[in-house]
Amino acid sequence: MNTVRLLFLFSSVVLTGCVSYQDRPLSPVETAAGFQSRTLDNSELRSFLEKNLSTNFSTWPPKVWDFSTLTWVAFYYHPSLDVARAQWAVNNAGETAAKARPNPTVSVSPEYNFNAASGVSPWIAGLNFDLPIETAGKRGYRTAQAKHLSEAARLNIGTVAWQVRKNFRDALIDFDVAQQSAAFLRKQQSLQTKMVEILDLQLKTGAISRFEISTAHLALDKVQLDLGNAQSQKIEASSHVVESLGLPMSALAGINLAPVEISVGDLGSPEVRQHALQNRSDILSALAEYAASQSALQLEIAKQYPDVHLGTGYQFDQGENKWALVGLSLELPVLNRNQGGIAEAKARREEAAAKFVALQAKVLAEIDRAFAVYRATEDQLKISAALLTTQHKRQQSMEAQFKAGAIERLDFLTMEVELGASEVLRLDTEAKAAHALSDLEFAVQQPLAGTRSMLTETEANPRNEKENHP
Repeated sequence: MNTVRLLFLFSSVVLTGCVSYQDRPLSPVETAAGFQSRTLDNSELRSFLEKNLSTNFSTWPPKVWDFSTLTWVAFYYHPSLDVARAQWAVNNAGETAAKARPNPTVSVSPEYNFNAASGVSPWIAGLNFDLPIETAGKRGYRTAQAKHLSEAARLNIGTVAWQVRKNFRDALIDFDVAQQSAAFLRKQQSLQTKMVEILDLQLKTGAISRFEISTAHLALDKVQLDLGNAQSQKIEASSHVVESLGLPMSALAGINLAPVEISVGDLGSPEVRQHALQNRSDILSALAEYAASQSALQLEIAKQYPDVHLGTGYQFDQGENKWALVGLSLELPVLNRNQGGIAEAKARREEAAAKFVALQAKVLAEIDRAFAVYRATEDQLKISAALLTTQHKRQQSMEAQFKAGAIERLDFLTMEVELGASEVLRLDTEAKAAHALSDLEFAVQQPLAGTRSMLTETEANPRNEKENHP
């Protein structure tokens, strides 16, 4: 039959345009091997860094890795950015799906008449065609909602990038502090050991009691314990550094990390605070989500109006060809006018608005807290700096007296131990100030003075896709 042939041809054309499934299994062994093979000397990373840092490396890899360069290494490797990019891709696909128009439908209903008259074909074949037409701008509202959600997902990549940057800065600060603490404590250990040796000699001559020597031994034991803790903290901090970069521990073997140098700049100014309250990536993402809730409400309101279905058909009726005229059908909104969907969409819009206001309040609190903590640590830095200056002057004076024979060596060593304790205290205060500035930079999402602004290159996956999907 011509009708059957036509239907078969139509089905063949439609099916040839379909996407076929391709299996892409994940192998934990291969993905783990891919992660372990990450290094700091591959050529693709070099091209990525030179593009985003606007520089050309004279030697590769660099002899010293500074904070700015390693931040872009984190943007290149860190898996949380891969997740954010994948979520954006999902929302982009949702936007494509929202733009799709409803497909027409074709139905075939063959019949056979067992009581057909002699000489009359017993076959009755019906072919019906239905074309749905969306009304009230539903497709436009659906597309707008998907676009806003896609924009929110895109902006979330920036939020994740700022978090990656902050985590790396904090890890690098802790690593630098642990290194310096270990160095100070090794010096303290050496001084305490010399003091114990001197006191042991005095004990043998009866010049001091056992109580005095036991106190010195306890002080030495405490320094040794503190040194062990500092070395453990250094190992832990180094693991946090590689974790914040998205690299295996082996990738940092033998490289030199430059200490973090930061200054507050004008991040505490009212203009910067106001800019953060309006332009932080998570603020803009929340605004996009609110806009999506607006479009969702418009869509639910539009659903009150029924869609139209245009239909026609052909029937081969026992040798007679019959064509149906264009028919129209629609749903009668008499029992349900989508009031439930509209009410739910209104509630979700109110929820999105409440979340936005709560986020702004949280951002403001983060900025104020970070700036207040920095100012407090700044005062502590001034006090500790003054104390350290005084003790350095005292150290110089006692060193001159020791060389002149005016004081004993034990007195000079005691002073040096006190100076070392002040240096450790100063280092701890500097670490608190550095972390406070890191929190402040993250809160306002503007780079600290002396650091380069972040670019939108974090939105695109810079690595070869095969690494993520073997």
